[in-house]
Order: sequence, then structure tokens, then C-alpha cells
Amino acid sequence: MLAIAGGKGGSGKTTTTLGLARAIDDRALAVDADADLPNLHALAGVPRDPSPGDDPGHPDPLADSGETYVAPAVRAPPDGVGCRLRRLAGYDGIVLVDCPAGAGPDATVPLRVADAVLLVATPCIAALRDAAKTAAMARAVGTPVTGAVLTRARLTPPGVDDLLGCPVLATVPPSTEPLADPAVERAYDKLARTLENRQKA
Repeated sequence: MLAIAGGKGGSGKTTTTLGLARAIDDRALAVDADADLPNLHALAGVPRDPSPGDDPGHPDPLADSGETYVAPAVRAPPDGVGCRLRRLAGYDGIVLVDCPAGAGPDATVPLRVADAVLLVATPCIAALRDAAKTAAMARAVGTPVTGAVLTRARLTPPGVDDLLGCPVLATVPPSTEPLADPAVERAYDKLARTLENRQKA
């Protein structure tokens, strides 16, 4: 389970969750862990609320885009979100969790449950500082930070790896329609290959 996280709202976490899910060769399940302001469903074109009986661990009734499944938001109090996410541990594929912004308990729960964290930030100093705080939160709960993605960026500014304490694995170029842009798709394809190679190493 990979948590897609960053402290600042609007940094590209949701787009990265869905873009990466589509780029992964294996089955992928994208789950929105933001109970208050979920938006993965809107980007993916699935219902906001689960139908009675829907279970993200068995995503057949959910949106199917090839091998990518998108679950509706995990609608539960923070403690319940952790339980729902833990149930996905046996999912036959890769689970990507679109994490809430901020530094409160609702943002910490998915970090605690995940096997690793992928930071997402834009290349502005405020977003990078918030991503560094998210990295510190992940490490405080014992979850490793596998790397970072800079969105709306063509290059990695100097010193970002040091600030975040992890390598920048990809930059995703600016786009008005990111999930329909071939350059963005290539960036997520490259990120997926990089993550797969790191997992094998």
C-alpha cells in the first residue's frame, strides 16, 4: 500500500494517485482517504459515496478502467478510515491511497497504515515545506518515504532532495488537462517504472 501524500491542498496528490494507478502494469486500486473533502471520485468519474455492499477490497462494482479500479471515498471517522484501509492489505494488486492534506489525525492515519509514502508537491517553497512536514510525520509513525514527485514542474530545483530527505523520482509538467496530456502520461509511466525498479532492488 502506497500513500500519496503532501501537506498542501492542490499539490497534485489526486492527479498523481490516478495517473500512477493507470500507469502501473499490475492491477491497481486507487482509494480516497479524505473523508471530509474527497475528490478522487470526481477526477475518475465514479460515484462519491459507495453503494450499499460496495467493498473497496472487492472492487468489481466500482469503476473499472482496464486494470485500474477506483473506490469511492472511505467514509468513516479517522479511526474507521484506518480499519477500512487495513482491510485492503490482502488486495490482489497495488493499493494507492490519496491522502488528505494537512497535519491532523486524519492525515496521519493513512501514513500509519501504508507500507510506504510517496510525497507530492509543487516546486514552490510553501508546498515543499509542507511536504517536508508530511515526510517527518510519516517517519514519526515508522513509515518509510520512498521518494517525491514534483507536479507542475519540468526540472527539480536544487536542494529539494535534501529538504525532503528523499529523492525526487519524477517531475510532472504543467498542463490544463493533466490526465489527457501525453507528456503527463509519459511522466507517470516513467514514475511507475522507477517505483517498480526500486521495489525489485
